[in-house]
Amino acid sequence: MGDARTTLGKADAALDQRLTEELNRFNAAATPDVAAAEELTVRIEQDDDLIAGVSGWTWGQAAGIGLTWVREDQRGTGVGASLLTAFEREAVARGCTHVFVTSFTFQAPEFYERLGYEEIFRWESVPTPGRDDVHLRKQL
Repeated sequence: MGDARTTLGKADAALDQRLTEELNRFNAAATPDVAAAEELTVRIEQDDDLIAGVSGWTWGQAAGIGLTWVREDQRGTGVGASLLTAFEREAVARGCTHVFVTSFTFQAPEFYERLGYEEIFRWESVPTPGRDDVHLRKQL
């Protein structure tokens, strides 16, 4: 085996794909009685334009939300609640009993709390002092 080298970079889709494949393989070997993780996405469009979306996953009895976005002019209209309701219904259909999400204090933790999510952990001063990373969970 030759000398190892370290390469620093920014966005690296190929690396992300390889890491996902390797971790999925490791996780599958460690949990042979659990179906493989599946991506779960929901999009809401109007006139072929994206107005809201959520991207996450389900694995065993857990669901996780990685990204949620609602177009600014649609915030406060109920679109976000509809988005999460669709995500949660599909998670339940896949056998999930709870869902996790993180949201910075300058994003939307109050939005999730209004929909029944409870704060379970908070990293203070992340990413900077005066801003926190809030971890939430909802029992489905």
